[in-house]
Amino acid sequence: MSAVQPQINPMPRINDDAPDFEAKTTHGVKKLTDYRGRWVVLFSHPADFTPVCTTEFIEFAKRTDEFEGKNVQLLGLSIDSVFSHLAWVRNIEQNFEVKVQFPVIADLDMKVAQKYGLLHPNASETATVRAVFVIDDKGKVRAVIYYPMSCGRNIDEILRVIDALQTADKHGIATPANWCVGQDVIVPPPQTQEDAENRLKSDYEVKDWYFAKRKI
Repeated sequence: MSAVQPQINPMPRINDDAPDFEAKTTHGVKKLTDYRGRWVVLFSHPADFTPVCTTEFIEFAKRTDEFEGKNVQLLGLSIDSVFSHLAWVRNIEQNFEVKVQFPVIADLDMKVAQKYGLLHPNASETATVRAVFVIDDKGKVRAVIYYPMSCGRNIDEILRVIDALQTADKHGIATPANWCVGQDVIVPPPQTQEDAENRLKSDYEVKDWYFAKRKI
């Protein structure tokens, strides 16, 4: 008789409300709503004591202060037990001299993984996929990034995405390819003929009526 497969829910989409949860973590029982008013980076990893995931945890841990400075809470997750998580983060500290200061969710019953669409049978029958959900301070999903099992995450890119989202929210703009803090931003395209004509007379860096940049 075949094993019962866990229910696979569709993943939350951009601008959806991030599914709330209550779960055991290495910092005690936590709910997503505990962090309302802060941004959250919820990231899943396939398994504890695996080399790619270890490199990612080291980099997240090293850069926790950068996330904190952007009002961002890091939350790790896998379907390992809290005891496995505790042993792994202690192992990381002992072997790599880096202290993991953010909570790691022990999702043994897969309830959080199911809510966030983290179980992909074609990628792995036993592990959560490598994913990142950027959730804003109002509890909305703002960005979703998935990676294959073999590819470690780029922490610079996750920080860049957060900078871009927070800048867009603050200034009502968009950001171009490869944008980083301090560079010019994209002015949203005009919505009327009059706006398009006025755009050409503005002090923006105008390439054409639909394409303009400005400094912030």
